Amino acid sequence: MSRLRRVVLPVLLILALPLASAAPAHAATGGGSRERVMAVMTPAAGLAARTDRRPVAGGLYDAVARQTFISWGGAHEDNYVQAYDHRTGAWSAPVKVGSGADDSHNYPTMVQAPDGHLLVFHNLHNTQLYVARSPQPHSIDGTWTEQVIAEGDGATYPMPFVTDTGAVFVFIRETARDLDHVSPVDLRPMKYVRSTDPTDRPDNLNEVYIGQLRYVPGWPDRVQIVYTLAGGGPEGHLHDRYHKNIYYTYFTPDDLHFHAADGRDLGTRIDDAEQEAYLKVADTALMAAPYQRSPDYISLVGEIVPGIPFVVWMQTDANGVLHDYTGVRRFGGWRVDQVGTGFRVRDMEQLNPVTWRVYATPDPSAPGIQTYDFIAGLVWHAGPVTPTRQPVQRIEVIDNGQDPARILVTGASSARDVSVADGDVYVAGFPRGD
Repeated sequence: MSRLRRVVLPVLLILALPLASAAPAHAATGGGSRERVMAVMTPAAGLAARTDRRPVAGGLYDAVARQTFISWGGAHEDNYVQAYDHRTGAWSAPVKVGSGADDSHNYPTMVQAPDGHLLVFHNLHNTQLYVARSPQPHSIDGTWTEQVIAEGDGATYPMPFVTDTGAVFVFIRETARDLDHVSPVDLRPMKYVRSTDPTDRPDNLNEVYIGQLRYVPGWPDRVQIVYTLAGGGPEGHLHDRYHKNIYYTYFTPDDLHFHAADGRDLGTRIDDAEQEAYLKVADTALMAAPYQRSPDYISLVGEIVPGIPFVVWMQTDANGVLHDYTGVRRFGGWRVDQVGTGFRVRDMEQLNPVTWRVYATPDPSAPGIQTYDFIAGLVWHAGPVTPTRQPVQRIEVIDNGQDPARILVTGASSARDVSVADGDVYVAGFPRGD
């Protein structure tokens, strides 16, 4: 575990940005498409609890084992993994790898170490970061070992990735007050690089919520990050009362530096002035009343081609109607467009060099998985709906996913109490040979 601690460095990231005009674009509506509808498998029926998981590291495909591995939270938010054998078409039974202590923030996120062992990270809300390790490489079988990562004290929302050089990183959100008992309750930066003067924002938006991070191998390797700010707003230092703004940065693991979309090197830490000057995609107005959380916790990040990133996010208007936006980096700044109303984006995957498929769900919640194609940063096209038995709560694209196991889908549990687990766990993809 000492090697893991060396690469999971204890540092903090604080981020925050101005007004980008939203030009109405191609409004998305449901409807037909010549695209195929996915087939849905249910590896665990009625076993999933409510979860706050972000679209990061829900599962992966192992080419050596020819298996897809997934992770999910069950009753009491206990952590489970399962395996799908692409040779036999069979699912394993769920394997418990960690206890959840009735905390919906305690979702499992999975990566594979260079030696083939599976690593599942989870946390107890605002307290400790844990890693569970499979006893065998390329397999979930046997009794997993679990350790506390001491550098992850105060952790929430683990977001791991593995670089091409084999380094394992985990971004977490730290709640400083739970550690020192004196910091403002809204001092909740992302732990990896520490900003200077993190509580100097006059709008009291000192909390960082990463919507998604995406590892992009290359030279150099990059980690794309999209995030929003939260805090007490006009009410002072309070936790998660208001949300504001969308920001983009990318991180280079080789030198531990952050960068703006135009390539500007911001070094190993980002202060608030740099965030506002170089990282802001959209300046969103504070909602008049608290707890509306607009922009949403989930936002998505990708790139049309290298050097042209884009983000997708959701905002709620004063009437409670959900609207969906894209921001594409062009020469001279970000172009922001509204692309639809009434659906929640969940995750996305790249289909070809210029096309991404976005997975979404209806708002208010109804069964089914809606797809949209985002083409060349210009065209937003509605695709088919894949039916599900239950409304869908979360979707994660499986890393290197192979059909028929392309996406991991968590059905909505009927209760907010995480001790109740009656949501389905689905895996969807195109049938083999189709």
